[in-house]
Amino acid sequence: MPSKEIKELRQAGKLEDALTMAKNELEVQPDNIWGKRNISWVYYEFLKLNAIPEHVDSFISWLKEIQNLMLPEEEKILFDNLAWQIGSIVFKIANTTDTSRFGKLFQLLEISQTFHYTKPSEGYSFLFKAFHKSLKETDKYISFADWWSFENFRKEDFEKEKLDNGREMMAIVEQAYIAYAKHLLPKQSFDGEIIFSKNNAKDFIPKLAEIEDKYPDYQYPAYFTAKLLLAVGDEEHMLEHLLPFAKKKRNDFWVWEILAEAFINDASKVFACYCKALSCKSPEEMLVNLRQKMAGLLIKNQNFNEAKTEIELLVKSRSQKGYRIPNDVINWQSQDWYKNAITQKNNLDFYRKNLPEAESLLFYDVAEETIIIDFVNSDKKMLNFIASETKYGYLKYDRFFKNVNIGDVLKVRFQRGSNEGMQQLYTAVKINDDSFKNQFMKEVEGTVRIPEGKPFGFIEDVFIHPSLVTKLKLTNGMTFNGNTIKSYNKDKKQWSWKLIKI
Repeated sequence: MPSKEIKELRQAGKLEDALTMAKNELEVQPDNIWGKRNISWVYYEFLKLNAIPEHVDSFISWLKEIQNLMLPEEEKILFDNLAWQIGSIVFKIANTTDTSRFGKLFQLLEISQTFHYTKPSEGYSFLFKAFHKSLKETDKYISFADWWSFENFRKEDFEKEKLDNGREMMAIVEQAYIAYAKHLLPKQSFDGEIIFSKNNAKDFIPKLAEIEDKYPDYQYPAYFTAKLLLAVGDEEHMLEHLLPFAKKKRNDFWVWEILAEAFINDASKVFACYCKALSCKSPEEMLVNLRQKMAGLLIKNQNFNEAKTEIELLVKSRSQKGYRIPNDVINWQSQDWYKNAITQKNNLDFYRKNLPEAESLLFYDVAEETIIIDFVNSDKKMLNFIASETKYGYLKYDRFFKNVNIGDVLKVRFQRGSNEGMQQLYTAVKINDDSFKNQFMKEVEGTVRIPEGKPFGFIEDVFIHPSLVTKLKLTNGMTFNGNTIKSYNKDKKQWSWKLIKI
């Protein structure tokens, strides 16, 4: 058999001669594996010579010649080499702007799926990367990914890729799961039909959640898990996946849009999320759709000045970018309320009033606790609080309030810490809760007793601080009626009552 001669002709670059000899051999014995093997490697050499976009038709022709040989699975060496060549030309085609490139890519994919590669392997992963880049925005992605199978990723594919410039690229596995999830989300066809397979989404959610759990440094699987859960109508579990992601991305406006979707049946929460989203620093052209949504809510609430402000901001941005002005916006501009409303520079002050409710949603999974303020240092913006006789401490309040007073009751979410000392908060709002307040405050009436030579005093067992003795001009023996609050004496390690001025 002329195997040796054919190989020598190939290696010498005499491909036409090698092809002629290989064809002659195959014609004599069409089913002989050695004849198929010999000619397959000649075809491969021609394939390599045409692995550029300009010669893609020739590349496909030689690939088909190999396909027509119907080589058995054992020819792994050839198939694995094909993976590299196919991946190489696919990458190159993806970087062109040729309008016919997708037709060529689809042809390449169809033929590629008939070969038997080593799985997993570096070459097979390279093939995935090439088609992933080329097809991730097309409706072929799901079928391609299902054929390739995410079970075939190597351990290296789960790691970030380091580029020549020193930057890191998202791991191809994370890219793959994100792209797959995007294609599972509901989409609208040209005729308005919603295309969505709930069963396919439900099947993929556990796989995406598993990646999320195993690789916590991946940023986006949690986001898309939440989106899919929302799409299938599982709002409760959606929050479990979205909240950790949202906490990391809390300064990105689109996170708050997603949270608004999660609370779509609660108008107050949706409004608060939109306020938070529009308070994030983002390019104006990215906010135009959100501003239109917000304008609709503001009009409904008859906040006409704020609505007009949103509309003018979105119209300005759309006009600068050459975008079309939506019909709803044009209609609003023609109405009397719009003509009479007063435009402001922006609505930031308006948004800030609603931020506490929005930010509290991030910590939806952290239990709220009720506290009462028993001391305020307005210069340092510090307050002392009591949650219970076993939990008390102090904290800075200026992140949440401009002013607070002794006796104010707050609903807060604590960050992790001890039950006393300095505390950090996730959220805080003032509330009215007389039942809780009455556990720690009471009125007192009685005779003031100031020990001789001392600056402080008492009414029964209620302590009067020297500053209050002076401020209230209290004297020994006088009758006084006032308010008291429980206080913890660190030195005596016991609770007692102290007089306060409200």
